[in-house]
Amino acid sequence: MLYSPSFITMAFANLFVVSSFGAFFLFPLFITSHGGSKSDIGIIMGVFALSSVICRPWISDMIDRIGRKRSYTIGCMIMSILPLIYLLFRGELSHFYLPLILVRVFHGVGLAICFTAVFTYIADIIPEGRLNEGLGMFGITGITGLAIGPIIGETIIRTFGFPIFFLAATGMATLGLLLTLPLPESFKSVSHESAQSFFSVLIRRRPLTVAVLSLLFGFGLSASGSFVSPFAKEQGIAFISLYYISYSSAAVLTRLLGGRLADRVGEDRIIPHAQILTGGGLLILILLGGNTILVLSGFLSGCGHGLLFPCLNSLAIRDQPIDIRGKITGVFTGGIDTGAFAGSIILGYIGQWAGFRPLFFAAGLVLLIGLGVYKFQGMNSK
Repeated sequence: MLYSPSFITMAFANLFVVSSFGAFFLFPLFITSHGGSKSDIGIIMGVFALSSVICRPWISDMIDRIGRKRSYTIGCMIMSILPLIYLLFRGELSHFYLPLILVRVFHGVGLAICFTAVFTYIADIIPEGRLNEGLGMFGITGITGLAIGPIIGETIIRTFGFPIFFLAATGMATLGLLLTLPLPESFKSVSHESAQSFFSVLIRRRPLTVAVLSLLFGFGLSASGSFVSPFAKEQGIAFISLYYISYSSAAVLTRLLGGRLADRVGEDRIIPHAQILTGGGLLILILLGGNTILVLSGFLSGCGHGLLFPCLNSLAIRDQPIDIRGKITGVFTGGIDTGAFAGSIILGYIGQWAGFRPLFFAAGLVLLIGLGVYKFQGMNSK
């Protein structure tokens, strides 16, 4: 049974946790309101992803060792507590720069635990023949959260300011935590020590290639998550969340209409088209001047994301032993976080030196480079 009570409950929990995370797409506005620059945005947003990358081997091992659900609970607790600490930061950015970096590090660890644990949990309970469909449909709640979070965040910031914004982020993550407390564990390890390490799994050809493709995908996501809001504000666009609404709506529509497509034709035939859509959506932001381009960009990239994320996830985990699925999922999600970190830093400096349009050109180009990587590696190999 695909849509089991555990599947549905975890999907709603994921909606709330991702909404809390998605609200922080507006965090660059907090940075600039306290005197931060484009490079500051890149560093502060990027360190969030860096912490996820550094701790990924430990997180992946923990998920295979103590269980998916217990790990998810730990991640949700971190996601619930950390937004409250942002309430302490006032005045010029330079006065609290290093403490803010430290908070961003721990916040990133919480999200890394949640993402890796939840997708491992779902992969455990999805029938093998409906893996793409199940991961794709589950991912709708995450995509929806990426739209709801910024909408809630922008509305609260405009009406009440950043303190209530941080309280709302805590509230959303706490709802996710409470929903999952009654859920059963999906897998219990038979031993305290895993037979395979994270890095021994990573160096296999298929996981390694998925990691590279995920890294390029994450690089593009950093452009969407960190730089669309300040670019749109610079262009005088009144409702920045139009981009995230379009992005998420397109991703959801793609999942609903093509949920079983990849299971029928294979991930290898879908991934190149998804890379073109995602990269193309970023490239047209060089033409941004009003709502039309903003919505079109979000729609194209959202379509690509709606296909690419579950296909890469399925490709990584299909036919893999259940006792290393935490590490396999860690390779996949860790690749995305590595790309998000690198993208935030590199694109931040590109934006500082050359402006937003070259920034989005570079981000789109990186996604299209993935086409060559995919063809060269030959993803049918194990």
